[in-house]
Amino acid sequence: MNRIEHSALAQAGELPAPTLLPSSWVGFRTLLYKEVLRFWKVAFQTIAAPVLTGVLYLLVFGHVLDQRVEAFAGVRYSAFLVPGLVMMSLLQNAFANSSSSLIQSKIMGNLVFVLLPPLSHLEFFAAYALSSVLRGVVVGLGVFAVTAIIAPTPLNAPVWILAFGLLGAAMLGVLGIIAGILSDKFDQLAAFQNFLIIPATFLSGVFYSVHSLTPFWQTLSRLNPFFYMIDGFRYGFFAQSDVSPWQSLAVVTAALLVTAGIAIRMLASGYKLRG
Repeated sequence: MNRIEHSALAQAGELPAPTLLPSSWVGFRTLLYKEVLRFWKVAFQTIAAPVLTGVLYLLVFGHVLDQRVEAFAGVRYSAFLVPGLVMMSLLQNAFANSSSSLIQSKIMGNLVFVLLPPLSHLEFFAAYALSSVLRGVVVGLGVFAVTAIIAPTPLNAPVWILAFGLLGAAMLGVLGIIAGILSDKFDQLAAFQNFLIIPATFLSGVFYSVHSLTPFWQTLSRLNPFFYMIDGFRYGFFAQSDVSPWQSLAVVTAALLVTAGIAIRMLASGYKLRG
């Protein structure tokens, strides 16, 4: 029985009217579930390993510099380091989630099975971005849960923590979509991560306050949107920051809108996705 016959019989009362959810919601939900399941089934690699890396950073840098550096007045260096490590782990894993999923699908040739269903480019975008946010947040919570035991950290403004955590994860998830679309092999994706994402996160104030830098490097740091993510995120813990959290919020939001617009445009045109 085809769809037209089924609809006619339903209108005549011979069959119950369909009660399925709209196809757009079902498609988005299915793709999101697939992406979450993809990283969750290998949680030892995608979640536990980044948490261990964050803890090792804290143990090494905290042990060496705890008595020598005071980035914020009245704040131990190891405590100062915790929000930076949490945010760094969150950002890098949000990026890794969407970028690795797309490049793997391209190389294995199964991306066609995601493109064939009647999914709009907005649903495709939302599913990949949201799954990246979820992975980033899970890793960030894991890093915080362990590092906060080693170096207790106050929570002065949880709303700011939540806002910058979600915005940062969303932006890096979107950047991962862009990188996955542009890359045709793992080497190209690795170059994107090694020469852009990792330097931008390491030079954003994770391990230091920009006020300790020379004027030239302070100016350069303020051109890095990752700096505003981490500085605003850290404000939520200590109520201290290098710039106003409102300024950081404006910069991060603008950066997210720009990158999201680029990613959505690429998906809408099918750039490097449809042959």
